[in-house]
Amino acid sequence: MTFHEIVDKVREKFSTADVTGIPGKMAAQFNLTGEGEGAFYAEVKDGKLSIEPYEYYDRDVLITISGDNLLKMLDGKLNPITAYTMGKLRVQGNLDAALEIVKFM
Repeated sequence: MTFHEIVDKVREKFSTADVTGIPGKMAAQFNLTGEGEGAFYAEVKDGKLSIEPYEYYDRDVLITISGDNLLKMLDGKLNPITAYTMGKLRVQGNLDAALEIVKFM
């Protein structure tokens, strides 16, 4: 799967996410490794969620994961907490923000 196909799948999965409970602004950058390598971000601002295929320098958290493992998470075949404990998902920055974002997967 290409990078843009992965981003589209993330957008589709997150399209029904209720982010109204997240106050203010929160941004997470995802760095994908392996097939579909690239960077995209998920930003919640004023109760709206945006997913864009760009780096986000003013982010709260940086999440690094392979494109394959991200797709498994989106399909419910890989739990985000399990992925983190197994080293398949790395987090730099605000761990609470990472937990908030991945709960929509």
